[in-house]
Amino acid sequence: MIATENQAQELFRAAYENRYTWDSDFPGIEADVAVTLNGNSRTGAARINPDLSVEVTMSVPQTIERTTKLPSGEEKTVTVDEGQEWLTNQLKDVVTHRKRKTFEEAHGKSGFSLGASDDTGAVEIMVTGDSMGSNYKVRDKQISMVSRVMGRIGFVINHLAKLDTGEGYISTAYSAVFRNPQTDEIVRQAKFDETYKKIGNYYFMTKQVVHSNEQSEQKTYEIEFSHIRLL
Repeated sequence: MIATENQAQELFRAAYENRYTWDSDFPGIEADVAVTLNGNSRTGAARINPDLSVEVTMSVPQTIERTTKLPSGEEKTVTVDEGQEWLTNQLKDVVTHRKRKTFEEAHGKSGFSLGASDDTGAVEIMVTGDSMGSNYKVRDKQISMVSRVMGRIGFVINHLAKLDTGEGYISTAYSAVFRNPQTDEIVRQAKFDETYKKIGNYYFMTKQVVHSNEQSEQKTYEIEFSHIRLL
């Protein structure tokens, strides 16, 4: 049993440590950006600071009203700039995946066990002691699937393609299925395609295209960065 637990942990550690991340010398980066939401394009500027905080400004603000549910169950109408919100969230996701943490910092309190292998040879890694109920699949020293629950949403992300940087891999295409964890109802599906370029000593995303299906509504989101420069 202990040998199996150790094997599961080492398989997952090898894949985790094979991801491409920015080192502690990352100076920050800024770029001009064009955001297109369902054919509506705007420009702006984006910045990731050395402390990995994110700043986004759009040249022409475009706000919409959105109804959101509070934890109490009450509904509240908020005003948001959808393009700025989308770009900010995507850059925060970039930071989450590029931020370097040791395996012990990220997963030292978790336990691991082996599940079944699928037709592609990916091995399921089941996790205990993770507040988000995360489970993974690992293949060829890459995390090929992530399953997680965050509050009122659960999601499964499948890795489809990668860029090998020589310093670790970056997932460049992946699909995501979002569900209501109480009812298992699918609330959104999306396919992500990304392009990366090395700027100085660091790889950064230059383009992202997302095809999303939410409650039978098809949406396309596109982000393209230009004039990318390190701070």
